[in-house]
Amino acid sequence: MNSSNLPTVSVVVIAYNDAGLVGEAVSSALAQGSVVAEVIAVNDASSDDTARVLDELAAAHPRVRVVHRTENSGGCGTPRNDGIAAATAPYVLFLDSDDILPPGAADALVRTAEEHRAPVTVGAAVRRELPQRHDVPWMPGLYTPGDVIERPSDRPELVRDTLCVNKLYARAFLEEHGLRFPDGRFVYEDFVFTSRVLAAAPRIAVTGELVYVWHVRRGAAQVSISLDRKDVGNWRSRIEAHRTAARNLAAASPVLGRACQVKFLEYDLPMYLRELGKDPAYQAAWWTLTREYLATFAQEDVEAAAAHARWIVGVLRATATPPADVERLTRLAADPPRLLPPYAVGATGGPVWSEELPVELDGLPGLPVAALPVTVDAEPAGRGAVRIRVHELYGRLAEAGPRTVQLSFQPRAGGEPVRAQPVELRPDAQGGWSALLPFRLADLAVTGRRQGLRRMQAWNVRVGVRCADGSEVTTALRPRGRLLRRRALPSSRYGVLLAQPYRTGAGALALRLAPGPEGALYLVRNRLHRARAARGAR
Repeated sequence: MNSSNLPTVSVVVIAYNDAGLVGEAVSSALAQGSVVAEVIAVNDASSDDTARVLDELAAAHPRVRVVHRTENSGGCGTPRNDGIAAATAPYVLFLDSDDILPPGAADALVRTAEEHRAPVTVGAAVRRELPQRHDVPWMPGLYTPGDVIERPSDRPELVRDTLCVNKLYARAFLEEHGLRFPDGRFVYEDFVFTSRVLAAAPRIAVTGELVYVWHVRRGAAQVSISLDRKDVGNWRSRIEAHRTAARNLAAASPVLGRACQVKFLEYDLPMYLRELGKDPAYQAAWWTLTREYLATFAQEDVEAAAAHARWIVGVLRATATPPADVERLTRLAADPPRLLPPYAVGATGGPVWSEELPVELDGLPGLPVAALPVTVDAEPAGRGAVRIRVHELYGRLAEAGPRTVQLSFQPRAGGEPVRAQPVELRPDAQGGWSALLPFRLADLAVTGRRQGLRRMQAWNVRVGVRCADGSEVTTALRPRGRLLRRRALPSSRYGVLLAQPYRTGAGALALRLAPGPEGALYLVRNRLHRARAARGAR
């Protein structure tokens, strides 16, 4: 027992060629205090200085034990299994070598596990974009702090959390059910491990504390597996991991099995589709592989998915090769989804994907206004203003009666959005609605400074359309014309304000602001860094 009279934890840290970062990970585990009985660091036959760094940590800290593998396993599963085998404490917690445990994480997890006698305990996790330190919550809203889930089948949406690192496991539970990761070079091994855990039907307790910080380094020379999506092999690996997970869950619970299939259609498929890119060879290979896998889905599973996911599946099934308007499909897969014009009508008068592919957009007439995949265009309209145009969507918006439109700017580094004043919408000659909106970037930069955004500010631009019936839809803007032109604006406060509107990977408008000479220099350096990283990736 430790000083808090709590059972203790074995933290399993896996490392491969990560000498520069693994020390921080191990230190964050040791900093948890006496609740961590041991840190088991598994070196997966690294060829850099990882072994030396770990041995030095073990020499300095009695709680650190190092397991040196003589052959590289090719994946993350085998070293984690080695760590489980070496663990001696009642609980096991996993940590990757480039991530950290925030202060108090282990204590919060163990207290919650003991209070509710739960073999599995879960806490909050964030993806921290570096170097900006932009934290994005992982699966927000999925868990309720203080909740106890008696059986995973009572909460089938839990299949969406495929992480193994934001959870504490009772070691006796892992041993009783023989729960291990897939060995060898198995990408997305946590998908399979998590499915095995849920299939064993444990009681799951939830703490509201932040328990894991997942570092995301997009500019790194070697990006993580989850970000390495430059060839179709990554998608193939994800499909295989999902196929295995779905099989495990369906064998244990038909409810969980269906939830896993729906999760693939609503989450995995759109995520990869919106990053499809423009390489014809990649598009063709991705398209063929995806259609082959979708052919194995039961129609009942497809019908259980959200409308946007069903439409995507319909288009994929309708043609053996990517259609000419495949970019429209990538925009429908974005978050929020947007259905770009033109809007075709089928033989029976209902909405279809296009005249060439008359795939029925089933369910669109019954969608609530907030869920409609509305498209809103934005183009420059003189100094300090943009003209926006809201496209009608098969009569659905006209029914609700659009009245006002409001721009909002969401800091990409987190924080409260900045909202402009609502502006009245007016019908236009094309059957949609238009408005002229102020786009005062100097005022926005001042607000950003007040929120602590200094050298460079990054904003997502959103637009909300409020209707006469009280409904509202919020979506991203589609930049048009010369809106993406970089501008150096004179500023009485900063001397100069460099503004760089840009199109995100999902085709939405975003904005970088650099107030003052220091900010402008930082923006230029940041752009050069991204360009060098892109050349290195090629």
